[in-house]
Amino acid sequence: MKKVLLALLVLGVTAYSSFAQTSKSESGKFSIGVDAGIPTGSASDFYNFGIGGSIKYDLPIATSTFFTISAGYTALLVKSEFKNAGFKSSNGFIPVKAGLKYYFNGEGFFGEGQIGAAFSTESGGGTAFLYAPGIGYTFDSGFEAGIRYEGWSHDGTIGQVALRLAYYFK
Repeated sequence: MKKVLLALLVLGVTAYSSFAQTSKSESGKFSIGVDAGIPTGSASDFYNFGIGGSIKYDLPIATSTFFTISAGYTALLVKSEFKNAGFKSSNGFIPVKAGLKYYFNGEGFFGEGQIGAAFSTESGGGTAFLYAPGIGYTFDSGFEAGIRYEGWSHDGTIGQVALRLAYYFK
């Protein structure tokens, strides 16, 4: 956990020190989105779907490059055969991430990488290291669609391929 916090601190300091290099006309932007995912690997044996929401802030640090921070809530829905055996219907997580987003052509298509932590809302669930590379597209209308692989490592890995549909506020 200390390594995750240290990595987030280093990313934050880097973004803050780089902010002076950006144009005064560029400003950050908030977004709110819906996240949906399909578990992969061994996680797909127990979970059948993930659903949640997130908020995100993009801070410009250089031409076509943004420092991102986000937080949200994700519920992984347990398969019916496990619910019938007495398990809860879902397990909740609070993912907190920081990373970089780069627009390949200056606008529109982007690549993004984030790291952080996923905090379980279940008793004794613990905290997992989180990594999430992805790609997406930002539309002129303020909407954004992105797809990512998200892995949570803690006594094994829970993985998912997730889609985020969001609206930006400037």
